[in-house]
Order: sequence, then C-alpha cells, then structure tokens
Amino acid sequence: MEFAYSDKVKALQAKLERFMAEQVYPNESRFREEIEANRAKGNPWVPSRLIAELKPKARGEGLWNLFLPRSPRAPEGLSNLEYAPLCEIMGRVPWAPEVFNCSAPDTGNMETLERYATEEQKKRWLDPLLAGEIRSAFLMTEPEVASSDATNIQCRIEKAGGDYVINGRKWWSSGAGDPRCKLFIVMGKTDPQAAKHAQQSMILVPRDSAGVKILRPLSIFGYDDAPHGHMDILLSDVRVPASSMLLGEGRGFEIAQGRLGPGRIHHCMRLIGVAERALEFMCRRSLSRVTFGKPVAERTVTQERIAEARIMIDSARLLVLKAAYMMDTVGNKAARGEIAMIKVLAPNLACKVLDWAIQAHGGGGMSDDFPLAYLYAHARTLRFADGPDEVHRNAIAKLELSKHLKR
Repeated sequence: MEFAYSDKVKALQAKLERFMAEQVYPNESRFREEIEANRAKGNPWVPSRLIAELKPKARGEGLWNLFLPRSPRAPEGLSNLEYAPLCEIMGRVPWAPEVFNCSAPDTGNMETLERYATEEQKKRWLDPLLAGEIRSAFLMTEPEVASSDATNIQCRIEKAGGDYVINGRKWWSSGAGDPRCKLFIVMGKTDPQAAKHAQQSMILVPRDSAGVKILRPLSIFGYDDAPHGHMDILLSDVRVPASSMLLGEGRGFEIAQGRLGPGRIHHCMRLIGVAERALEFMCRRSLSRVTFGKPVAERTVTQERIAEARIMIDSARLLVLKAAYMMDTVGNKAARGEIAMIKVLAPNLACKVLDWAIQAHGGGGMSDDFPLAYLYAHARTLRFADGPDEVHRNAIAKLELSKHLKR
C-alpha cells in the first residue's frame, strides 16, 4: 500500500491550506458573531453571509466538490485515498467544509443520488446540490426505536395509486434547520412482511411537501448548530409521486450500506484534522502559561500527553488511509472491517486529545473563547452519528472471530 500523495493532491493541499489561512481561520470569530447576532434577533436559522461570500472564491480556485468520486459528473474526481488529506484540512474548522461544498450530510446524499438515482432525479436534485444552490437532509433515525439497528425503523411508506404516502417521526435530521434545505432522503418500511433487510426503502421528499412538520431543533451539549441544525420532524400523510422512490422498493438497506461507507470515512478524515488542531492549541497554550514557576510545557504530564497525542493521531491517520485505499481497490464491503475500526478510533482519539487540550487551557478551555469545547461536543456526537461504538466493535469482533471458526 503506497500512501505517498501524488503531485495533484499535493497541489490541492497547498491551495486548500492557503485558502484556510487567508479566508477561513481569520473569519472564525466573524462566523460566530454573525450567528449570535441572528440569534439575538430571534432567528438563528439564517444562512451565513460569510459562507455565501467564500463559496465563489473557493469554486474559482477549483476547490469545489472535492469529495465526489470519478463519475460522469466528475470525470476528474478524486479517489477516497486522494480526498483523505484534503478532507482532514477542511475538518479543522467545523463550518469550513460547506465553503467547498464538501459538508455532511450533503456529501453522503450527493453520492447516494449519483450512485442510485435516475437521471430525472439527478437533474432535479443532484445538479443543484452540486452547484451549492440547495442543501439536503437524511432522515433515518427515529425517537421511538433503537436506530442503531436500522431494521427497527417504523416510518411507513405505503403505495397509494400513483403515489407513496409517508407517515413517521424522525429526529437528528442534520441540516434540516437550514432554510436552503430542499430535499429529504427518507428511509422507511414499504413491506413489513418481507425479509428482514428487504422491508426498507428510501424515497425523495421535498421539504416543502404538505404534511412535513419541523417539531423542534435538538441541541448537542447546549449547541444548536444553527443555521445547520438537527431537527425533530413529523411526517403526516406526506404524499409524493411514485417516481420519487430511490432505486426500488426493498432496496433501502442496500442504499444505506452504500451511503454510510463514504460518509463514515469522511467524518473520520475530518476528525484527524480536529485532533491535529487540538494538539496545536495544547502545545501553544502549554508553552505560554506558567504554573508554580515554570511553563506548563515543562511538566512531564503535559509532555506525556503531547507525545501520546502525536502517536495516536499518526496511527489513526494511517488506519484511515488504509481504509480509504481498500475502499478504492477492493470496495466498501471488503473494507467494512477497516471502516468500522476507524469509526471507533477517530472520534475517540479526537475526544481524548481535545480533553487534554481543554485541560491545558484551564477554565478558558471550557468557554467559547477557544473552539475546543465546541469541537469536543461535535467529536463526542460522532460516536453516535453513523452508529454507536458498540455496534462497530461488535462488527469488528465478529470479523475477527470468523477467522478462527472451525471449517
């Protein structure tokens, strides 16, 4: 496995790092102030003017839709292995990926549409998403059941003449708070009597459909992530044309597995960037603060944490690159063990390094004077977002045990 970055990737890395240094890092305070100003006016769910200003600049420099694999709409698309170091750079600032049209859940939804949608569906939804004109949400998780097991979902999708009628409640629908969100990809059951993994289907639902009701925004450790948001949504007799079905009835679980492979690895790539930035903050803070007569950086406990952080970050990066390489060469199914491992490793790594960085900052680390508290809340959330740690550990263990079963 050769992980050396190509000249093409190195050139994109340099452009991306320069853009982050010139356009993103200097505007972190402005982004926060803009959202807080909207909140003070009574409505934080307003698209960021800053991001709207930066998008054309990023697109003009060729830093646009970098996540999209090679396809008819992206003949020069990058492989997972090529995208990994670029995604890491973008992940250092939570809102930065949107500047490059590379943010979740849109990336996973766009890959889903590219892979499974009809040409008509692509023209209606994928093209404006790729252009950054609209946003989307993925509705799978439900409050009434343990959604770590996707076969538990209760939302019903029932045929009614030339339409489908949808009834159910979804929550943690990330991105649904943004007024630019125009599309929901909804997972529900079309045939509860079918085989366990053939009961589910996915269907495309316009956000403005009659019967769609946003019940409330959900906060994460006190953060509402406006204007992106994570919504609790009720679908009551929502009617859409039969042509809205994605791939076909009973194919929802298949689509979900195809979607979650790239989505999971993108999160892990971004988390490596988060951990790197946390380590940088920890080093700078420990060098500048003095306790009991000497810099915090001279305390052996601090040095041990810095060394351990470097070891863990580099180890995690190598495993992420291995998973990306395998996805590119042998496919998502064959790489399922590596994908599960990085899904456990990356968010736990980020949480650990962030916790150490917060500790090095003292009381300031828990405040919003630094990005650490918010990054910690985000990293901790990702231990659930694409399946809880326990589910991935079980999958890893089963794969390992299967090597030793008597044949």
